[in-house]
Amino acid sequence: MNTTRRTAIVAGLTSLGAASVGASSLAGCAQDSGEGDDALTKVYVLGAIHRRHRTSERYSLDILRGAIRKAQPDLVLTEIPPDRIAEARRSFAETGEVTESRTRAFPELTDVVFPLSAEMGFRMVATAGWTQEIADNRRRALAAIEADPARAPQWAEHRQARADFSAALKGRGDDPRFLHSEEYDALVEAAQTPYQTYFDGDLGPGGWTQINAAHTGLIGEALDVVSGQGLTVLILFGAFHKYLIRRSVLLRDDVQLLDAAQLFV
Repeated sequence: MNTTRRTAIVAGLTSLGAASVGASSLAGCAQDSGEGDDALTKVYVLGAIHRRHRTSERYSLDILRGAIRKAQPDLVLTEIPPDRIAEARRSFAETGEVTESRTRAFPELTDVVFPLSAEMGFRMVATAGWTQEIADNRRRALAAIEADPARAPQWAEHRQARADFSAALKGRGDDPRFLHSEEYDALVEAAQTPYQTYFDGDLGPGGWTQINAAHTGLIGEALDVVSGQGLTVLILFGAFHKYLIRRSVLLRDDVQLLDAAQLFV
């Protein structure tokens, strides 16, 4: 992207103010793109390993930082709920640290994305459908299922699927090129199938189907707003969510889905 165009985009995004919290925060940027409506949005879907970034040598925070620098995004769609990002931005702007409780759970955000946003000038957008209420209700429902003798076969199948997944990783669980492969996505989908099949009805908004629909809905709204501007968008979520995010992006005709594995070459 040429410097003049990037400066215009960043100026348009910055002018929206730190109080913007979701996809709606991108409204009004279309006039800054300088290109026709047929320009495809370039999209990377990057899978994070959360706390393991701090201990992994193969997929460390430094390696993630390098991948984002290589992607040169205009926007980063983050696993932050829309009602949490204003506080996360405020604390970072005032102290250089992110103190918002949900965001602090993700070192890929606190240690990498927030500092890089200041360095590189990209805009962060909150696209997580999670809420504390959803998490609390899901925890209680899963505890009840696990304790119910009538559900024991379902719970055992779920646990076995997850054990099979762990065995299939064969020590590759923190290899970023493997994490961004079709093989990894297929393994995750298989591992989550009993959980999705048996427990979706019990978990409601916290079930695998509904929570991912909430994530991809917010992601879709953000992509709608910047459609036709030829921007580069990096979507950063936990690696388990990646296959469903990629699937939702592939349904669009206004994006070019790029191979995130190439960011680790």
